[in-house]
Amino acid sequence: MHPTHPTIDQALIPQTEVCKAIGQTRSGLDKLRKKDPTFPKPIKFGASRQAAVYYVIAELNAWLAAKIKERDAE
Repeated sequence: MHPTHPTIDQALIPQTEVCKAIGQTRSGLDKLRKKDPTFPKPIKFGASRQAAVYYVIAELNAWLAAKIKERDAE
């Protein structure tokens, strides 16, 4: 029996990689999240401040596609 693998829609990316991908520092990402309520919410593994933070890749792609569509509509 093969283990179940998450689909690509459920794949996660660490916060550090999100920062690199969108060209923001961690504090810049925090400001973006506060300023833009449509930005995807992170998934945190643990209750401590140091717990790892991840984002769902499909949600980030959908957010980016919406931003591009919004830009092109202008």
